[in-house]
Amino acid sequence: MAGGAYVGGGGGRSYEGGVTIFVLFTCVAAAMGGLLFGYDLGISGGVTSMESFLSKFFPSVFHKMKNETANQNQYCKFDSQLLTLFTSCLYVAALVASFFASTVTRKFGRKISMFVAGLVFLVGSILNGIANNIIVLIIGRLLLGVGVGFANQSVPIYLAEMAPTKIRGALNMGFQMAITIGILVAGLVNFGTAKIKGGYGWRVSLALAAVPSLMMTLAAIFLPDTPNSILERGNPDKARKMLKKIRGTNNVDEEFQDLLDATDAAQKVENQWTNITEPRYRPQLVICILVPFFQQLTGINVIMFYSPVLFMTLGFGDEASLMSAVITGGVNVVATFVSILAVDRFGRRVLFLQGGVQMLLCQVAVGVMIGMKFGLSGVGSFTKTEANWILFSICAYVAAFAWSWGPLGWLVPSEICPLEIRSAGQAINVSVNMLFTFIIGQVFLSMLCHLKFGLFFFFGGFVIIMTIFIAFFLPETKNVPIEEMNRVWKAHWFWGKYIPDEAVNYGRQDKVVV
Repeated sequence: MAGGAYVGGGGGRSYEGGVTIFVLFTCVAAAMGGLLFGYDLGISGGVTSMESFLSKFFPSVFHKMKNETANQNQYCKFDSQLLTLFTSCLYVAALVASFFASTVTRKFGRKISMFVAGLVFLVGSILNGIANNIIVLIIGRLLLGVGVGFANQSVPIYLAEMAPTKIRGALNMGFQMAITIGILVAGLVNFGTAKIKGGYGWRVSLALAAVPSLMMTLAAIFLPDTPNSILERGNPDKARKMLKKIRGTNNVDEEFQDLLDATDAAQKVENQWTNITEPRYRPQLVICILVPFFQQLTGINVIMFYSPVLFMTLGFGDEASLMSAVITGGVNVVATFVSILAVDRFGRRVLFLQGGVQMLLCQVAVGVMIGMKFGLSGVGSFTKTEANWILFSICAYVAAFAWSWGPLGWLVPSEICPLEIRSAGQAINVSVNMLFTFIIGQVFLSMLCHLKFGLFFFFGGFVIIMTIFIAFFLPETKNVPIEEMNRVWKAHWFWGKYIPDEAVNYGRQDKVVV
C-alpha cells in the first residue's frame, strides 16, 4: 500500500472507558460552531441572487441581469468584483482571526475561543440585517469572518481532544455535519424569504445568522474545557477529574500519563510557530497546508457559495435555482452522515480516494454538458431534462465531497498534530482554508466568464493531483490514539525519514525530545 505500512488500530493502545452521554453531549454542543460557517456559506449565494438585494447594493449587476437578452453571454451575467467581495471578504477576516485564535485557544482554553466566535458572529449578523449601505454590510461580513476564524480554530481541536480514540473520526465530523445542516437551513431560509413581499427578505436571511451564533455562545458558556487544555494551563487535578468524567471510569491512569507527558513536551516549546517548521514535524506541516489547499481546489465553493447564481446562469428560473440549492444542501447533509458512519470503520484513505474519483467523473460530466449546450459563446439554454441531468451530476459531486474532502479536510489536520504544535497546526489549517476560500470566492464569477465550461475541467485537474497525493503521502490514522500518532509517520515509506527514533519510544508520540 503506497500510503504507508502502518495501519491505524493495529498497534495503538486502547484506553479504558467507554462512550459516555456526557462526552456525546459536549461534542454535539461544540459542533454547533459548524452552524456558523455553514449558514454563512449557504446564505450568501441565495441573497446575492435576490433582486431586492442586488438593486440596493449592486445596481450595476441588477441592471445587467434585468436587461438580459436571448443572445446574452450567460457565463458573464453576474461578473462583478464588488459582488464577489461581499461574499469573500469574510474569509480574509477569518484568515487573520485564526492566528489570534491560535494564541487564545492555547493560553485561555478551547471554550473561550468558541465563546468569542459566537459573540462576534452575533454582532456581525445584526449589522448585516440592518445594513443600509455597502460599508455597514462589509463591516458585518468582516465580523462574521472573525467569528468563523475563531470557531474553525477551536471546535475541531475541542472535538479531537474530547472524543475517545475509537470514535474520534465520527465525533469530529459532527463539525462538518453542522456545517452541512447550516448550508441546508440557509437554502430553505432563502427559498422562503425570497417570497416575502416588500423586498426585505434578504434582511431576514442575513439577520437569522444570529440564531446559530446565540446557540454557539450559550453552548460555550456551559461546555467544560478539554483535559488537554486544562493540563496545558497547569491544573492536573482538575484535568484528571474531567478525564474520568468524559471516559466514564476511574481507571484513566494510562491515558492521563500520556496527556501529562505530552503536556510536559509541549511546555518546553517556547514558540509553536518556530517548532512546527522543524524537520520532525514536516509531515504535519505539509498535511496542514496541502489538505485545506486541496479542499478548496475541489471547486466545492463554486457550488456552496454560488449555487443559486450558478443555476440561474445555467438557465434555471429564480425559484428553481433556489430550490436546486436546497436539493444540493440536502444531499450534502445525507452524504456527510454516511461519512460519519464509515470513517472509523473503513478509514480516512478509502473515503478520500473514492470521493476523488467520483468528484472527477461528475466535474467532467458537468463540463461536457455545459460545453455542448452553451459552447464558447455562452448563448443557449437547457431543456428541462438536460437541466435535471446537470442537477443530478452536481448532486453526485456534492455527495462525493461530503463524505470525503469535506469532513476529512477538518478531521485529519486536527488529529495528526502533537500537543506542542496543535494550535499552530490548526491555525495553519484554518488560514490556508480561508485564504483559498477567499481567492476562489473572489475570482469564481470572473473565471466562469473567461474559462466558461472549462472551469469544471480546471477544478477536475486539481482533483486528479490531490487524489494522487492522498494515495502516496497520507497514511491511515483511524483508531490511533491522538498522542501516539508518530508511530504512523515513522512507519510511512516517505515521512519516516523525518521522524527521529526517540519520537516513537514505547510507541508514544509524547516521548519527543524537544
